[in-house]
Amino acid sequence: MKGIVEERAAMLGEYIIESKATVRSAAKKFGISKSTVHKDVSQRLKSVNPRLYKEVRQILDTNKNQRHIRGGIATKNKYMMLRRKLNGK
Repeated sequence: MKGIVEERAAMLGEYIIESKATVRSAAKKFGISKSTVHKDVSQRLKSVNPRLYKEVRQILDTNKNQRHIRGGIATKNKYMMLRRKLNGK
């Protein structure tokens, strides 16, 4: 079981780097929970592959710094869609 978890952590790290993915999108892609992704890339990956961990950490920090912007855009789009539905467009 240990080897499988470590392999998964490395695969998640590589996926996040290649696609600049968020924890949520990586979890969806691999069919696992956000908590599992976060634990794999923030704890397990650090001991398995420190170089990969540093690259993933940079991407996750960028995503964290941008999440309030993404949330605002998502809310804006949500209400624009609701307005269109109410107006029949």
